[in-house]
Amino acid sequence: MEIAGKVFIVTGGASGLGEGTARMLAAKGGKVVIADMQVEKGETIAKDIGGAFVKCDVSSEADGQAVVAKAISLGKLMGLVNCAGIAPAEKTVGKNGAHALASFSKTITVNLIGSFNMIRLAADAMSKNEPEATGERGAMISTASVAAYDGQIGQAAYSASKGGVVGMTLPIARDLARNGIRNMTIAPGIFGTPMLFSMPQEVQDALAAGVPFPSRLGTPQDYAKLAVHIFENDMLNGEVIRLDGAIRLAPK
Repeated sequence: MEIAGKVFIVTGGASGLGEGTARMLAAKGGKVVIADMQVEKGETIAKDIGGAFVKCDVSSEADGQAVVAKAISLGKLMGLVNCAGIAPAEKTVGKNGAHALASFSKTITVNLIGSFNMIRLAADAMSKNEPEATGERGAMISTASVAAYDGQIGQAAYSASKGGVVGMTLPIARDLARNGIRNMTIAPGIFGTPMLFSMPQEVQDALAAGVPFPSRLGTPQDYAKLAVHIFENDMLNGEVIRLDGAIRLAPK
């Protein structure tokens, strides 16, 4: 896929992994639609990269449709990157009793249902594209986490949501093969994002030291470089790539 001149949707594009990816795609000539709940930041970044912003709750059908409509109004929609997500921490049984069902449901709704909502809507639009010379009509990337495999204490909801993203990667790729649309997932390890930077510095340092090599926090640019490669390499399909410096999470 040639990125230049194509349109890409990046959910969660107003910060963290999404912002890094939006900026890199734009730097390579792509037109980027940022879909996020953070209006001020989203609009600022969109203006900065010559893209567009749409306020979006990824779990809302109407919001997702508005994002896709904006994207196809700008040109040929060829890519989706799902970076929107939440990461609550709550034990199955904690000091205050059982895990709140509402917080578990919300995590699944945003991280898993939200990802699928954007995939199905973007794929429907991409399926109407004139195929590239390779036969490709588009490619999609979702964000899981190493917690899908090595979930820690307090991550039942988060791990379940990300495990769902992992689990649907291959069947969606198989569903969309006849449409010439690829589906991939990236499972990041310990990354320096606003979510992690809210933790105490000593916690951040300990997490970084736990990465075998390189012993540092991942950056949005690390994620974005892989996302760009996935778009450009059309043999990558139906797979989850761990981007984690060989870390395997301990229970806590």
